[in-house]
Amino acid sequence: MCGIAGYLEHDNTRPAGEMHGLASAMADRLAHRGPDDHGTWVDTASGIALGHRRLSILDLSPAGHQPMRSASGRFVIAFNGEVYNHLALRDTLQSECGSLLPLRGHSDTEVILAAFEHWGVEASLPRLEGMFAIAAWDCRERVLWLARDRMGKKPLYYGSFGRTLLFASELKAFHAHPAFHAEIDPDAVAAYFRFGCVPAPLSIYRRVRKLPAASWLRVPSGNDHKHTLPQPYWSMEATVRAGLASPFAGSEQEAVEELESRLRNAVRRRIVASDVPVGLFLSGGVDSATVSALAQAQSSIPIRTFSVGMSSAEYDESKFAEAIARHLGTAHTSCVLNASEAIAALQEIPAIYDEPFADSSAIPTLLVSRLARRQVTVALSGDGGDEIFGGYTRHIMAASAWPLLRSIPLPLRRAAAALGSPAVLRAAQSLLPRRFRLANLPDKAHKIVCAMQASGPLDLYLRLISDGPQPSRLLNWRPDAAQNPPALHWLSESLPATSMMLADARFYMHDDILVKVDRASMAASLEVRNPFLDAQVIEFACALPLSMKIRDGAGKWIVRRVMDRYIPRPLTERPKMGFAIPLTSWLRGPLRDWAEALLAAEDSCADGLINHKAGRELWSAFLAGRDELTSPLWSLLMFQAWLKAERSRSSLPLPSHAVP
Repeated sequence: MCGIAGYLEHDNTRPAGEMHGLASAMADRLAHRGPDDHGTWVDTASGIALGHRRLSILDLSPAGHQPMRSASGRFVIAFNGEVYNHLALRDTLQSECGSLLPLRGHSDTEVILAAFEHWGVEASLPRLEGMFAIAAWDCRERVLWLARDRMGKKPLYYGSFGRTLLFASELKAFHAHPAFHAEIDPDAVAAYFRFGCVPAPLSIYRRVRKLPAASWLRVPSGNDHKHTLPQPYWSMEATVRAGLASPFAGSEQEAVEELESRLRNAVRRRIVASDVPVGLFLSGGVDSATVSALAQAQSSIPIRTFSVGMSSAEYDESKFAEAIARHLGTAHTSCVLNASEAIAALQEIPAIYDEPFADSSAIPTLLVSRLARRQVTVALSGDGGDEIFGGYTRHIMAASAWPLLRSIPLPLRRAAAALGSPAVLRAAQSLLPRRFRLANLPDKAHKIVCAMQASGPLDLYLRLISDGPQPSRLLNWRPDAAQNPPALHWLSESLPATSMMLADARFYMHDDILVKVDRASMAASLEVRNPFLDAQVIEFACALPLSMKIRDGAGKWIVRRVMDRYIPRPLTERPKMGFAIPLTSWLRGPLRDWAEALLAAEDSCADGLINHKAGRELWSAFLAGRDELTSPLWSLLMFQAWLKAERSRSSLPLPSHAVP
């Protein structure tokens, strides 16, 4: 894992020393992503500069130094990530090139360069299995190539400012270049208040975009940035459609064995592709437990596992993680997150994420990453299992409850939803004996009301994943009607559960889950790898019938069958908890002063962007007991925290039409 940064300046007039200095300054903003080594490469005639920060994982020798030049000198690359099939690619290249393939070390970076020289960039990218962001300069054609992995696990931003194209792993690197002009994108703000994150290809800044997953961008030198649009080299939607057209035809037993084999291989490849210690995140849930079991089964020594618990018992999975670790025989380390540690972490979140980001599980993710980094440099996680195997409540709802709901006329459902508002359901619950009350009713009530008002499966999905209406009442201007994120692929209204899983993989996982884990782990200089997002596992999951994913009101049926082979059911049989913190109670308790300070009338940092009166009304309603407002309130607070940090750093201007 590393950090990459650089720029392409048309009609460059800077001397080499100044170019190296700028590339180094950009890369140094990413030192947390690569604390072990750094380097720059420039070509003054072409105006290209590449910067790199290295976290040494494979080939710890100087032969792995970047930016790295290919054997013939044609390509120069700055690369972030890991290519897990690099040994197989090396063998293929060796057989096709023979003695014409001189490799100095054993890094995957060298293999990528050799592939580019032999097959070309476009033909090579679909062959790479792993996680990566690439900036490569073709010295012969004078062309810059930018590319990202299939699922978008590694970040890559780019943007044009005058005749300068900037690119980097994180936005903070842009601030080191004098051409960069930080201006808030109002469309990104509107999308953030709807979804709690800034969806690709948007970034929080105008003129800066996120390169979409599974795509490349080709930028010739000297054409005033008349570059082509990002081009895809792989499609998750096409993979799902191929699986539907040619589904797995074996028995359930054969399916379980096949998934176990593919997951086992995915885990092994992610452990082997490292010259440094490897550990695992073990939350106590199905996915991380399965990955931990498969890793320990292939190790002759105890694998290191890590978990973070909550001081609030209803949110604490650490005791389950510890029980699973004892059964598997892993070397387990855990810690407990309390409110004071959460407050300390909150001060760091704006600088870590660079954009407003409202997933509160970023806090425990940061803590567990730092815990793991004390012992290992690489950690495996269970991320991806929910999205591709139907693990979310909305997938189960779409598969089971939606067929019943859609049989009820929409006007009748919406009338019933009005009667069954969260406030009404909460009042009714208070009349019941305690033993009959539902846990986490506010969240369940909100989802029930949302589902009853949906006009169709896509509307249901958008209601369930949105923090608020579109456009948000919190905004001080009326943006254009909000559009669905471009990455939100939708198959068919007749395939609601499968469509939701695809949408989650391309949107929610891409813009929330993977962003959360990448920024938190890299802030701790820790590389995180995801076996469930292995290409072979994804292709198999897409070919499985829905009945092998969702069954008897529960998701991930087939993953649970694999896990059962290693872990007794009593250790894992419990409702899904997620990686959450007791946000509602903390905001009314130990986090209240922090929240009040951000929303204080004398704090002018939100003027022109946020409707201050609406924000205060939201806060007052929450304090009065409206628990279902926790999520939109948290989005407001995290936006305020980010904006305050940005203004103090860069005197950030407001969008012109946001000023009242």
